[in-house]
Amino acid sequence: MANKFKSGSAVKGGYYFNAIKWHVEPIAKDGDRLPEGKGEWMKVPTVVALALIPMLGLTFLMFLPLIGFVIFARALLSPIVNMFHRGATELASTVSPGWQPGEAHFTGKPAEGAGTEEKGPTGAEARLDALEKEIGDKRKS
Repeated sequence: MANKFKSGSAVKGGYYFNAIKWHVEPIAKDGDRLPEGKGEWMKVPTVVALALIPMLGLTFLMFLPLIGFVIFARALLSPIVNMFHRGATELASTVSPGWQPGEAHFTGKPAEGAGTEEKGPTGAEARLDALEKEIGDKRKS
């Protein structure tokens, strides 16, 4: 199992591979530091580094044209996709249901005369009225 090192760490001489950057860094002597940046570095044997470097380059050369075609297609299709997305959003806002999450439905019919009774003042309203009268009296005097 290979040891992993943080960027900027002082390490022994050898070859170190960063999978995030796809980079192999040679360290000439003990105590030199790995380059700064994101990702962890893994010490690899010299034979593996010599095989890994051409494979990384070949992979880059193979996928570079593909990446260019993908970016070009995305640039061409982006305005069309945005036009349909905008239309779909407007359509979805007009046909959305009128219900609210958390509302109670299917609870049966309301009882006869439910909600029609008149309610008198609550205790809090009576206290507020008394407080209002007291403040009015103090302002007059």
